Amino acid sequence: MEGLAILKIIKHCKEFSPALVTGQLLGLDVGSVLEVTNCFPFPIREEDEEIEADGANYQLEMMRCLREVNVDNNTVGWYQSTLLGSFQTVELIETFMNYQENIRRCVCIIYDPSRSNQGVLALKALKLTDSFMDLYRNNSFTGEKLREKKLSWVDIFEEIPIKVSNSALISAFMTELEPDSPVSQCDYDRLKLSTAPYMERNLEFLIECMEDLNSEQNKFQYYYRNLSRQQAQQQAWLQKRRTENMARKAAGEEPLPEEDPSNPIFKPIPEPSRLDSYLITNQIANYCNQINGYANIFTDAISIVSKIV
Repeated sequence: MEGLAILKIIKHCKEFSPALVTGQLLGLDVGSVLEVTNCFPFPIREEDEEIEADGANYQLEMMRCLREVNVDNNTVGWYQSTLLGSFQTVELIETFMNYQENIRRCVCIIYDPSRSNQGVLALKALKLTDSFMDLYRNNSFTGEKLREKKLSWVDIFEEIPIKVSNSALISAFMTELEPDSPVSQCDYDRLKLSTAPYMERNLEFLIECMEDLNSEQNKFQYYYRNLSRQQAQQQAWLQKRRTENMARKAAGEEPLPEEDPSNPIFKPIPEPSRLDSYLITNQIANYCNQINGYANIFTDAISIVSKIV
């Protein structure tokens, strides 16, 4: 990934933070490597058909202009900003599937300005796994299909390693910018012991996700209760029908069928989709990793300050 493209993404996301923004990734698909050489932002718009049409025309015009100045104009994916890593949504999956219809290999670059303010370049490249895309196309997220595919919540997204590359001229310029001597003044800001608001917001979002996951579990508990009740009703009905058929056979009459499709108790109960619970579990794991990473940094700072004092 070109360093210039990364700087453009960071600049666009930070300018409009905390609003969420997106943009187009341009580059080349060479062998096993997906090169991202340029990008441009999408205009912020509301949900409206006319504005969506304007957005599509804007993308085509931008790519035409880039082609005229001999810049890579092949779409290889898109980038988007996020708030505290809250990007694992159904909308992201639908966008991936729409891109996959026209692009064989595409990638989504996620940038988190709030986490980057803590001294970490929160930039990651994601794509959907092939097994998950097969299930999503068939819309079959039942427990049986997931067990058949051996798909767990960690198998939805696949993170792709990012390698930053720059031209020789830019590398030489960056070398010139490096100071001749190391910094002599201590940076005490790194030892601040205040965890607010980053840790607090992560915990708030984590609690919300736990509540959402609890709601999803209640749906499945309700489904299994109804399923058990229906199976008990079916067994009682079958037992009654078999007893009736035995009496009819004894009387020399034709037995009745043991299944009655018109009976409501034989109507299958649809199983709730497990997609939402998988995404929420993914999001919970993401929040826990962020809290754990920040807590480790905070613990190290406390240890250093205690030794200094």
